Amino acid sequence: MIKKQEVLPSSESAEAHDNRDSTELGYNYCALPLAAYACRPDQSKGRIYEEPESATRTPFQRDRDRIIHASAFRRLKYKTQVFVYHEGDHYRTRLSHTLEVAQIARSLARALMVNEDLAEAVALAHDLGHTPFAHIGEEFLKQCMEPYDGFEHNDQSLRILTKLERKYPGWQGLNMTWETLEGVVKHNGPIELKEGQKLPTTLKDVQMHFDLRLETYASIEAQVAAIADDIAYNNHDVEDGLRAGMFGLHDLEELELMGPIIGKIKQDWPGIEEHYVVQETIREMIGTMVNDVFDETKVRLADLAPQEPDDIRLAGSQMVAFSEDMYRQVEELRAFLHKRMYRHYTVNRIWLKVERIIPDLFNVFMKHYKLLPDHWQQRVEEAGGLIDNIAQARIVCDYIAGMTDRYAIREHERLFDLYWDLR
Repeated sequence: MIKKQEVLPSSESAEAHDNRDSTELGYNYCALPLAAYACRPDQSKGRIYEEPESATRTPFQRDRDRIIHASAFRRLKYKTQVFVYHEGDHYRTRLSHTLEVAQIARSLARALMVNEDLAEAVALAHDLGHTPFAHIGEEFLKQCMEPYDGFEHNDQSLRILTKLERKYPGWQGLNMTWETLEGVVKHNGPIELKEGQKLPTTLKDVQMHFDLRLETYASIEAQVAAIADDIAYNNHDVEDGLRAGMFGLHDLEELELMGPIIGKIKQDWPGIEEHYVVQETIREMIGTMVNDVFDETKVRLADLAPQEPDDIRLAGSQMVAFSEDMYRQVEELRAFLHKRMYRHYTVNRIWLKVERIIPDLFNVFMKHYKLLPDHWQQRVEEAGGLIDNIAQARIVCDYIAGMTDRYAIREHERLFDLYWDLR
């Protein structure tokens, strides 16, 4: 059941609201003034399951806190961003990447006077559904699930939030607000199906009970989280690639975005050590991208003149975006990283190993579900997996997608190394 929360009377101004006593305001209000097009916690569309609200936190703050305490969030520590965990202690993981996205999202949301808590919640949740071994693991799990209604990491994030986390006796999942679920599902834009295409499994189920308005764009806060993701991974992949020796600063100086930045740093700091050049470059790049997004978004907002959050959803295009010039430069950087980093021979070697690990695990659990841990066997039986291959495949997929890199490697060794238990 969806709980409709109290809405401020339309005659009450933001200034009057800000001057009221905080104990009188309760959970419904924010500490900072918000733009008219921002999502307000007092106007949330509620949760799937009705529950008492917190006396000290807004609904979006509560969503953020629940994500941080989720088991799936902790496992991001040992999930690959680009480099598998054992390759070095200083490379990004899914967890460190997620925290960097959240930091950029908070900063940009505050600058735009929109809801920081909602932007942060979406940022923290956006990668929960990623498989072990990053996009390589996702590719092979997709292949395994192709005959069984498919796999998509965004849908898996939704599945974690609505089904897989088991922390509350009254429901499965974390019982997020409508706005957070909408942001996770649509942060990259409306859900548009091609002819003959079906909704992903979890989204189809959630949509039956909780209409997320898939045809519209997401809130401005979700759009902030999406572009914060782009800013974060482009910059930290540059830093990690430099650390790994896949390319050097002299290569980056050839790029339109980075050349002037590196040149100015060397000019301002003659004789500076390369280590500091790298750090200053990443810092300047993030600032340059954030400022560009802020300036471009303000122009788009001025043209649209939105008066409420739905004006953003119905705008017909993303409001939070790079300028055309910055987008072109970012695309050049992405192409460089794809060639020099994502297809580097060391990454291709990981691909070769994951090509065995993921399919081997999937196939053996589909053939012998009793090899799963006891509580996962129970889930297969409860889902009717003994007579329904699709139901069993979904449970097996949930188990594998939730693995960390090191757990997947160890499970594979336990099952396929004949001498594992005899050493």
